[in-house]
Order: sequence, then structure tokens, then C-alpha cells
Amino acid sequence: MVQTGLERWLTEGPACAALARPLRYGLVAHPSSVSVDGRHVLETCGATSAGLPVRLFAPEHGLLGREQDMETVADTVDPWTGVEVVSLYGDDPSRLRPAEASLADLDAIVVDLQDVGSRYYTFVYTMAYVMEAARPLGLPVVVLDRPNPIGGDRVEGPVLEPGWESFVGRYPLPVRHGMTAGELARWFNQSQGIGCDLRVVDMKGWSRSMSYERTGLPWVPPSPNMPALSTACVYPGGCLIEGTQLSEGRGTTLPFELVGAPDLDSRALAERLRGFELAGVAFRAAAFRPMFQKHSGKTCTGIQVIVTEGATFRPFETYVAILAAVRDSAGDAFAWRTETYEFESSRLAIDLLFGNDWLRAGLESGADVAELKRRWQPGLERFISERSEFLAYR
Repeated sequence: MVQTGLERWLTEGPACAALARPLRYGLVAHPSSVSVDGRHVLETCGATSAGLPVRLFAPEHGLLGREQDMETVADTVDPWTGVEVVSLYGDDPSRLRPAEASLADLDAIVVDLQDVGSRYYTFVYTMAYVMEAARPLGLPVVVLDRPNPIGGDRVEGPVLEPGWESFVGRYPLPVRHGMTAGELARWFNQSQGIGCDLRVVDMKGWSRSMSYERTGLPWVPPSPNMPALSTACVYPGGCLIEGTQLSEGRGTTLPFELVGAPDLDSRALAERLRGFELAGVAFRAAAFRPMFQKHSGKTCTGIQVIVTEGATFRPFETYVAILAAVRDSAGDAFAWRTETYEFESSRLAIDLLFGNDWLRAGLESGADVAELKRRWQPGLERFISERSEFLAYR
């Protein structure tokens, strides 16, 4: 059984972060901030030596996970405890970081957010903004670590390049980074120069190669369209579909596992993808009807991505191949997303997700996926070497 940072916070109290009691602390939390028995931190902390927080902070999707992607989260009051909730995902980029006034009366701020192991997932950047805001105040930031649900021993995809920073990628990480939130916090703090008073409460019993099923921990969706571990498994590639006019399966029971649009030739697409002979994956010709977001209420045809062997499956490479195949076969029916994406309106969403613009240009020119992979591989290998000193679990 893995003991998360939250379990240690609840059982050992602030001492696990070298902090004294009594403690006036703020808490950054969301639906996955649960203990091993499935109880949310706010249901249990008041009866432990940790005590209730005096202020709550809500990331994208909100404290309870009700808001959809890019939906504004409002300031509110927690119905369980009566504690105020400060939004860290407002209607403009300035609301992504906590205001000084919301931190000034605290002794520490605690972060318990479940990441999913992909550069695009915004919770770790909320953590980084909290660290930046806490630094000039000398406010300790306590990160309660949790497992990387897709493992900690594999990395994949291009490293984000300078000039392509956004809320779906603030730092030079590869798409699949293979690190925990606590390890990333240390890397942000040292390698990226934040320099706050950081206290990471490490897990006990977790190893890098451990599957999430072996941890003994419950899976609670950290966001509305991350319902299952299978979703997290495909997400390093599946999120790329957000950068197109294709449906990524939002509004269905299989978000990011389904890809399609009205009038695509699903059987031809599935057969074309089988010809790539990608490892650990099968493709099913599929039809689905999203109930919200892209192509809402319309029948879409396309594919379902079925992971057949997690140990060999490469999600980023797989979905780059899907983009190449759809763009080549759909012609004018395929288009990149041009609408505002995570507060960005002047740069294409797909470039923000790729972390560069050359990968899109390569796809548009018909470059082979293997050729594109060779270009991103050197940066990936440099990152693997750099990250080694920040790995807390061996």
C-alpha cells in the first residue's frame, strides 16, 4: 500500500513538513484530494492534528470538479466547512496566481493536486504559480506528493521550446515527463529558479515502475474528462486532438480515446493506422455522438484508440500518427483549432501543445512520423539526464 503525502499530513500533522502547530494554512485542493478510504481531505483533516485550513484555493475545474475545461471557476464558500474558496482559474490570466492579500495572513500553503503525467495538464502550473506568489512573502509551500498514474519510468515527446510557454506548458518539459508533482515542484524551484521555501512531503512505498492499480489507492477523476486510468494512459497523445477541429470524445463516455468528426471514413482511417504498426495499440472504426463541445449532437465517425499493451504503448507518437493520417485522408475537412485556447488567442493551440511550431509544419508538409521523432529525440535525452537529480523515488 502506498502512503501519499496527504496520508502523512493527516497522520503526522504539520511536523511532516517541519512546521509547528497551531498552523493557519491555506489548501489548494480538488476532487482527487482524497485519502485511501475515499474521503476528501476536508472530511477528515479537521479531526486530525493537521486541522482545517483557514482558506481554500481552487484550480481549473474547481474544488469539486464541476467546471468543464476552460470554464471560469468562481470564488465561493465550501459547503462542507464554510471556508472561503479562492479561485485560481478566473476569467483572465492574472487570476491564475493567488493575490498577495489571499496569502498574507497564512503560516503556510499546502498543495494536494493529482497530476496525470502530461505536460499539458494545468494543475502543476497552478502549483508553480502558488510557489511564485509565496516566495516574496517567505511563505512555506507544502506539496503533498501523489503517484504519477501513468508511471515514472518512461518519458516521451518533444521538450517545450522557448517562446511557446503557456498555461498548458510553462517550462521545458517533454510531453510525458515521468515525474510526480513533488519531483516537479523541486525541479521548478531549483532548475527553473522559483526559489520559494518548498517542503515536499514524499510518499512511502511508491516506485517508479509501479502501476496505479498496484498502489492500493482509489482513482478519483481529477477533472471531468479524466474519468478512468485508461483516459490518463492515452492523454499524452489524446490531448493533441484539442488543437484540431476533430472531436476528442468530450461529451462521450470515452474522452480522448475516441477521435472523429462528421463524415470521416472510419474504416479507411482505422485500416490506415493499422498499417503504421504502432506498438501496444489497436484501432477500432467507431461512431459516436458528443453531447457537448465539438460537434455536439452530431454523429461523428472515426476511431477508438484501444491500448493493448501499456508497457510498449507510446501515446504521443500514436496520436501524432493519427493527426498525420487524418490530415492526409480528410483533405479540406481537416483543420487546426483557431479559437482562443487557455487564454491564448495569437498562437495556434496545436503549437502550444506541441511546444513548438515545427512539428505542425512537418505534418503539413507530409513528413514521416519517424522523421519527426528523430528531431525531438535529442532534447528528450537531455531532459532525461537533467531530471535524474530531482527523482525522489528509485
